[in-house]
Amino acid sequence: MSLSTRTKPKSVTRQGGARGKETAPVDTRPPIKREYHKWRSTRLDRDMELLVFGHAGTKVLMFPTAGGRFFQYEDLRIIDRLRDKIAAGHLQVYCVDSVDGESFYCWWAEPKGRIQRHMLYEEYILQEVFPLMKILNPGPPVISYGCSLGAFHASNIAFRHPHLFCKLCSFSGRFDLTQHMNGFRDLLDGYYDQDVYYHTPSHFIPNLRDHNILEALRRMDIQIVIGREDAFFLNNLAMSTALRKKSIPHQLHTWDEEAHRGYYWRRMTDVYV
Repeated sequence: MSLSTRTKPKSVTRQGGARGKETAPVDTRPPIKREYHKWRSTRLDRDMELLVFGHAGTKVLMFPTAGGRFFQYEDLRIIDRLRDKIAAGHLQVYCVDSVDGESFYCWWAEPKGRIQRHMLYEEYILQEVFPLMKILNPGPPVISYGCSLGAFHASNIAFRHPHLFCKLCSFSGRFDLTQHMNGFRDLLDGYYDQDVYYHTPSHFIPNLRDHNILEALRRMDIQIVIGREDAFFLNNLAMSTALRKKSIPHQLHTWDEEAHRGYYWRRMTDVYV
């Protein structure tokens, strides 16, 4: 893996107009280590980027929302909410990029090609990002974290490979991409095969028989958070029911309103990560 590491300037939002500049308050909190990584993925055959925050602690693998980039959670100030834990060496955060525009949201591609591209993305995470994590921080376990479609990615990989994760944080997530849900379309346009089945948590979890996988899932701290008015609310209830029937401990937290945007995800991060 050819790897380049450098510091990338933060995106900056400026306020104020013709009347003059506004001076941002001085941040007196401890600084945190921030690294930018980029390399040519052998699985995806394209450049992939990610950000790493922190120097030690439990690793947090963060998947962006649909169309989001590797800097999304920094822009949403979610990294800022974890700053004290990162600075103290309790958490080290890895914000990865996505290829949703080449997989589930690539409308011109055949559905079979969409799921295959997603599967290559999972291979990229497991075979390229995980080795980097091991190099930078070999000891601690991994938390899988995501919001909206990022929660699908976080849940799917954690449920499929539970031995790699100690915790799942799914915020405003969707566990089934094959259904129309209150205005959200079937992302595979009716296509269904074995690959789709094994990448749809609410489909494969009810049929799990493998003792080792089930025991690994039962050891995982699973936090599922959804708003009562969220389009994916019933899908989260169904996922919770499937986990309960398999005797997989988890917490389903229901928030008021839709709770499906950065304001709520920052608050969820404060409580559940």
